[in-house]
Amino acid sequence: MARKKGPSIGLILTLLVLLGGFGYLVYGGIDENLVYFLTPSELMAKGDSAHGKPVRLGGMVVPGSVKWDPEAIELRFRMTDNKTQLDVHSEKAPPQMFREGQGVVVEGKLAKSGIFESSSLMVKHSNEYKAPDHAEKPEEAYKTLIKAQ
Repeated sequence: MARKKGPSIGLILTLLVLLGGFGYLVYGGIDENLVYFLTPSELMAKGDSAHGKPVRLGGMVVPGSVKWDPEAIELRFRMTDNKTQLDVHSEKAPPQMFREGQGVVVEGKLAKSGIFESSSLMVKHSNEYKAPDHAEKPEEAYKTLIKAQ
């Protein structure tokens, strides 16, 4: 009499490994890879637990706070949600539309010093497209960011 063959042990082990990996992603690992969108007030309310975690902050650039050093490619400014102000530091050139008093979204991590170290800076703007003026030099685009010393 021939014996019926059932699923092999290899197939069962493969399915268990796949289900275990999927369970890890759903219940644990995926949380480590999410980047949350917060305001400065919400970030500061987290206290010490906010340090070193990737996050996106949304707020407005505080007028008079922008310091742009084009030689060092270093940008410093303060952002606010009209409740809390937070210092932001970036070692990348700001987008051409970056201005004081404008809405921005920065992605990065809060350092223990209390300064938000930005790895990405996005400017909130209208959906209207305006072609760049071909006669304008790139240096002119950042003129408003350079503070008189």
